[in-house]
Amino acid sequence: MASYTANDMRVGWAISHNGKRYSVTSITKVKPGKGGAFVQADLRDIDTGNKGGDRWRSEDKVEKLMVEDVECQFLYGDGTDSYFMNLSDYEQFTMPSEALGEQVKFLQPEMKVKANFVEGHPISITLPKTVIATVEETEPALKGQTAAGGGKPAILDNGIRITVPVFVEMGEKVVVNTETLEYVERAK
Repeated sequence: MASYTANDMRVGWAISHNGKRYSVTSITKVKPGKGGAFVQADLRDIDTGNKGGDRWRSEDKVEKLMVEDVECQFLYGDGTDSYFMNLSDYEQFTMPSEALGEQVKFLQPEMKVKANFVEGHPISITLPKTVIATVEETEPALKGQTAAGGGKPAILDNGIRITVPVFVEMGEKVVVNTETLEYVERAK
């Protein structure tokens, strides 16, 4: 186990917390106007599959479990489970789709991901840093509107909501950061 601050914690990490093993399914960093910043995380118990959450002050210590990262390929999902293949030995394994949280929406057939194993059991995946998605719904740009504005809401073909610059139109492919769920650029 290695010790990190709560602020370093990332989605997909396996941590030891209150004597149990958890995988981190989502993280929100909160900086309230009053008081210290804190990290709110959604957790999934590795052994039971139960979901929960907790919060830490930014400087609190978190024990990260030793995880074996295995290069895998996403094969398909059937709504309940997601199916993967280990690229080193071609063994296939499944993970409950709900254990993957929002990440499951970014999975595309044949996508290469890292599967995180603790003691021989897959507990989470790490997506590529960016993926390409298509803008399915957004407001049209108004004449004379400049890129100086803060952007506009958009819904991607996978159902994820992000903010895109005003010049992005429906049907365009965009690059999205999978950790922050933020627009990066137009796809080339």
